[in-house]
Amino acid sequence: MRLSDLQTKKIVDVNDGRNMGNIIDVNVLENGNIESLIIEQNKNFFALNKESDVKIYWTDIEKIGEDVILVKKGST
Repeated sequence: MRLSDLQTKKIVDVNDGRNMGNIIDVNVLENGNIESLIIEQNKNFFALNKESDVKIYWTDIEKIGEDVILVKKGST
């Protein structure tokens, strides 16, 4: 699977069903394995402060489906 394939998928938190945002980058380990996905959070038009990007560790991913990536975000 290519990064471009992952970037087209919605990132959904299985705990509350919300769309977490879009993949903008990945962190790759020296051995070539993906360590984490960097997610640009959805921006609220009325938000006064800018939310930072979120790191989703590969171990937090529950399932990669055809259209969605299900994530169970832990305390990381």
